Amino acid sequence: MADQCCGPSLDQTQAVESRYGAAAHQQEACLCTPVAFDASLLKVIPADVVERDYGCGDPTRWVQVGDDVLDLGSGSGKNAFICSQVVGENGSVIGVDRNDDMLALSRAAAPVVANRIGFANVRFVKGAIEALDAATASGSPLIASASVDVVLSNCVLNLVNPSARVTLLDNIRRVLRPGGRVAISDIVCDRPVPLRLQQDPELWSGCISGAWLEEAFLADFRALGFEQVGYADRSDTPWRVVEGIEFRAVTLTGVLPGSSAEPSAAPVPRS
Repeated sequence: MADQCCGPSLDQTQAVESRYGAAAHQQEACLCTPVAFDASLLKVIPADVVERDYGCGDPTRWVQVGDDVLDLGSGSGKNAFICSQVVGENGSVIGVDRNDDMLALSRAAAPVVANRIGFANVRFVKGAIEALDAATASGSPLIASASVDVVLSNCVLNLVNPSARVTLLDNIRRVLRPGGRVAISDIVCDRPVPLRLQQDPELWSGCISGAWLEEAFLADFRALGFEQVGYADRSDTPWRVVEGIEFRAVTLTGVLPGSSAEPSAAPVPRS
């Protein structure tokens, strides 16, 4: 795997749990970057879900009708609820999050959204996004192999403990069907982050010091076997500059090879 920006001492998981648990109850405007979403898809989503969503892009644009979608780090549920409307009754959405406060928020909103759109096709499960293969009470993995068409995430991969990133990426590959796609909005940096910045809990939980190097992010997905990997969106202006290091928002897309009878198609955003 390409070199990552990481350090071993800070308890990254605890820093993230604490900050996002609080942000589930009261909006924190400085978490990640403001992004405009399709207003027509936000109308049915409760206001507190929309207000307490923290992201840096719109990966939902790469979801299509009928898709089975996995949302990694689903948080308040906003992205999942947008996807639920797009995929329709014949599609499905699973949101995975480890934070109890965020799960309470998204789960409470699920029946409200289902009632407003006329069908229920989204569920939220508790788990670490780097441990999608963890055994459940029934013995089956949290997310089954080759079970989804699209994996999306919105500014969450950079929050994962560095020691678990190989497992995280392997699990993304595992759960996708042949021809499956990724749409990952996240923060990348233009040079390695010094260890002392990686040990700052505010910078880590704020989607800064855990950022992938910009070229390494692409390389890591190519190494998994994804094709047509690139940045579908990339902010020209850095979101933050810390000690001369530029941190900017990107949306990475890619597609796995399809079956021999069905070649892979390039990820295409909805118009």
